[in-house]
Amino acid sequence: MSQQPPAYTPETLPDAETLYAALLVAVRQIVQSLPIQQVHLVGIHSGGAWLAARLHRDLKLVQPYGTLDISFYRDDFDKIGLHSQVLPSDISFPVTDKHLILIDDVLYTGRTIRAAMHELFDYGRPASIRLAVLVDRGGRELPIAAVAVGGVVTPAPAGTLVLSQTEDGTLALTTEPKEN
Repeated sequence: MSQQPPAYTPETLPDAETLYAALLVAVRQIVQSLPIQQVHLVGIHSGGAWLAARLHRDLKLVQPYGTLDISFYRDDFDKIGLHSQVLPSDISFPVTDKHLILIDDVLYTGRTIRAAMHELFDYGRPASIRLAVLVDRGGRELPIAAVAVGGVVTPAPAGTLVLSQTEDGTLALTTEPKEN
């Protein structure tokens, strides 16, 4: 956790598998610092959920992991409406007094993370929440910081960073033009 994540420019984005390898090391360090029976991964749909599932498998964790769809908790819900692909949240374990590692693909303004924490507290009061992200692109609007990061992109790309997953589970990170 004390090691700085690698920094990249928008022109030199690494492949997502390289970022994942760095994230796996950082999350392993967090898990090893906590009572293992009280640690649960929670991924934010969709990229964070893919990452949580893979981290859970690669870390050989026994405790179940969860997924969140924060659509109803977004602070811009009244402006943009409901996303067309709302997925159910799945937290099948008690959250109270557990150490949660919240996982997302791209950390940008911090608003998605704020919404996810808001939803998590509807399930109970965790002992702690730590944030792990594949890539931090800067541009924070809220005081949110990740403790485990696969890589940092500076300056932030003009477009949107998008994580995709192939049928065999391989991850890919691309930049798409910003929608107006």
